[in-house]
Amino acid sequence: MTHLAKLTFKTVDRSTKRDPIIARRDKLVAGLKEQKLVHAAALNKQDHRVERHKWMTNDMGERVMVKTHRRVRPWFFAQDSGWYVQCRYGARVIAADGTNNAVFVKSLDEVSAVLDAFLNAAAAGELDAAITRVAERQPRLKPGAAKAAANA
Repeated sequence: MTHLAKLTFKTVDRSTKRDPIIARRDKLVAGLKEQKLVHAAALNKQDHRVERHKWMTNDMGERVMVKTHRRVRPWFFAQDSGWYVQCRYGARVIAADGTNNAVFVKSLDEVSAVLDAFLNAAAAGELDAAITRVAERQPRLKPGAAKAAANA
């Protein structure tokens, strides 16, 4: 009797597909959690930095991995004697309520409540339609094609 005869063999197709809506939702939730850290650093008048690894060539010509820090940009900013908070997916701003792209609050302390509201809405799936709208690639038009499309 061989060693393999003791084993039970089956044919299986491994499912590696993940629902894209869930993946987008998880990406937004991770970004919002990071923005909570950015807000906490802003309250202490500091920059929030994330450590990352980067391959570089040293003086000897060898490729080595170096730890660097990158600054995380906040999704909130001061303007009009208050603070605006935007929810972003990648580089694009999400119109969370369908038309407006920011929430206005009076002080930096209130930004945390807005980030919590965005976080809870994203986790509950309330922002899925807005994320899908923003995540779709927009066709690039040539400079002359924009006028032609407007005239059509």
